[in-house]
Amino acid sequence: MGDLRDFFVEHGMNLLDATWEHLYIFLAALALGIIVAVPLAVILTRVPKVANLVIGFASILQTVPSLAILAIFIPIFGAGKGAAIVALFLYSLLPILRNTYTGVRDVDANLIESGKGMGMTGWQRIRKIELPLAVPVMMAGVRVCAVYLIGWTTLAAFVGGGGLGEFVFSGLNLYRMDLILAGAIPITVLAVLIDYVLGKLERRVTPKGIRQERTT
Repeated sequence: MGDLRDFFVEHGMNLLDATWEHLYIFLAALALGIIVAVPLAVILTRVPKVANLVIGFASILQTVPSLAILAIFIPIFGAGKGAAIVALFLYSLLPILRNTYTGVRDVDANLIESGKGMGMTGWQRIRKIELPLAVPVMMAGVRVCAVYLIGWTTLAAFVGGGGLGEFVFSGLNLYRMDLILAGAIPITVLAVLIDYVLGKLERRVTPKGIRQERTT
């Protein structure tokens, strides 16, 4: 118990700062992914031939090693949080883009035609019919993306971005298990909490009728 207390006395403030940096990088990358991928997916449902090319390109990006992506952006954004956020943003695109595209594409065509018959504009159909009905599939992509990103954010420490990765990599370099655990345990806890919060959010934004279908 004394060793644990001593560890927090020595590293407690640094651990809090690193946790905040980790969350900042993660949230910035995830927000950019949602802002770009959701509208792009809706646009791609209107041009399915282009959709295959774009989603294929996003799939290729996903296969590029994360450290290579980080290295590519260092000359452009410099070492630090900027390069890490942009690299993680690219990794966030595929699951959100693919799931949103699938969810919107699979909306019942009869419902869309009903919207047209009611005089809805294209934007109104997207906002009131297509996106609400696509929410469960879209949020599944966001949740998967979020859990991956919170782990990948560890690599931001390699480019001077900070975060809990600094504890993990310092522990590996110094052969200190306490530093490794100080980084790894909060990352795991954050991943579980974020998945839980997004699960609750998914339930809140899912139309009531769809929620009732799931429970019956």
